[in-house]
Order: sequence, then structure tokens, then C-alpha cells
Amino acid sequence: MTGPSLFPVFLIGLLGSVHCVGMCGGIVGALSVAAPRARPFPVAVMTAASERSEPAERLWRVASYNAGRIGSYAIAGAIVGGAARGAQAMTGLTALQVGGYWLANLMLVALGLYLMDAWRGLSRLESLGQSLWRHIQPLTKRLLPLDSPLKMLAMGGLWGWLPCGMVYSVLLTAMLTGSALSGASVMLAFGLGTLPTLLAMGLAGAQLRQWMQRRVVRVLCGLVVLLFGVAGLMRVAAGMPLNWLDAVCITPMTAVAP
Repeated sequence: MTGPSLFPVFLIGLLGSVHCVGMCGGIVGALSVAAPRARPFPVAVMTAASERSEPAERLWRVASYNAGRIGSYAIAGAIVGGAARGAQAMTGLTALQVGGYWLANLMLVALGLYLMDAWRGLSRLESLGQSLWRHIQPLTKRLLPLDSPLKMLAMGGLWGWLPCGMVYSVLLTAMLTGSALSGASVMLAFGLGTLPTLLAMGLAGAQLRQWMQRRVVRVLCGLVVLLFGVAGLMRVAAGMPLNWLDAVCITPMTAVAP
């Protein structure tokens, strides 16, 4: 992917973070208030004493966790991008790649509907990752108590493999880049898009979570993602014209004919 084409991926992460608040917001909130050597993971309820944690310490914990999480996304992107590169080198399936861009933009439409709670079909994808997660989840217990930045980093790295339909939809885009480096870049851009909300969750806590989970916020964010997908579908159908859409559409590295 070219540099500008990473911008829509970043926006998808930013807008899709309303979903992250529901899945990971409680975890991040618990990490931000957990007292070192005293409080286990995860913590469901914040107490008055825990809320007195120093802001810098809380930021350091949440930042370490998110660095690990985003690092896992980048590794996954490199894996699928590299695998696709190898398959393309052996088979040269250009037509299949074009079909993949149709599918990638259809997945954006599905993701928009998912964020809007209008259609939950993407949740079925999460079942595909359950078998891997069953092997990873027990490892999180070995990191307790979370009393060092390295443990926070490792916990985020493990939690990045939690089954998530939104992550899987973006992984498809990473796969279509056709290289390990580009695939990692896509997932890094996506992860950075989710970062502002989850960092704010770690510092602001339950109030921000309640606001982000409001239906009007989810609908607006989902609608923008859906429009990205529709614009991409229209562009692929027209043979990739209108270069000004590079900044807002998921596109291949070079224009391809339908």
C-alpha cells in the first residue's frame, strides 16, 4: 500500500474504537487503576482508593499494554501479508486479488453495520479465532500480578490475539497488500487509530466509556465506515479511476482493471 492509503485504515481504527470500548474498555480501565503487587487482573470495579493512582503511572501502564496490543496487530498483518505474497508469487492470481478488493470493501460495509448494531454478522468471524485464543488465554495468568511495565507489555501482546471481528476485517486488507511489511503497516495504522480512545479510557475511565457506548455515537461512526466501503466498491467497479479517492479508499498498490 502507498502511504496515503493508510489514512483510511487509521480512520477505521479511530471510528471503530467505539467497539473497542465495549470489548477492551473494562480491561484498560482495570489496568490503569490496578495497584502494583496488590491488585489482580482483570479488575471489574474501580474503587476510591484505586482512583488515586498517579496520572503518570496510570498512563505508563496503559501505554505499555497498548504497545503490546498494537505490536500483535502488526505481527498478524506481517504474517497474512507475507503469506499472500508467497501465494501470489507462485500462482499470479491477479483476478483473485481484484476479487479480494471487492471483499475487503464489502467487509467495510459489514463493519459499518456492525458498529451501528444494525447487523452482527461479523461476530461470526470471532468464532474462527476461538481455537487460537483457548491456547493463548491461559498464558495471561502467568503474568499476574501485573507489577512491571514488561508484564503490561506482554499482557497487551497476548490480548491483541483476542478474537475480534473488526480486527479480522482489517486483516483482510493487510493480506491484500501482498507483502509482510505493507501488511504490518496496515495493522500498525489501524492499531494507532484505536490508541487515542483506549488511552483516554485508561485515564478518564467509566464516564468516557458510557459516552462512547451511546447509540448516536456508534451509529455516526459506523455510518462513516460504511461510506468508506461504499466509496471503495464504487471505485473498484469503475476500474480504479479518481485518484483523489486514494486518501479515503482501500486500494491496491497499482490500479487494476476489473
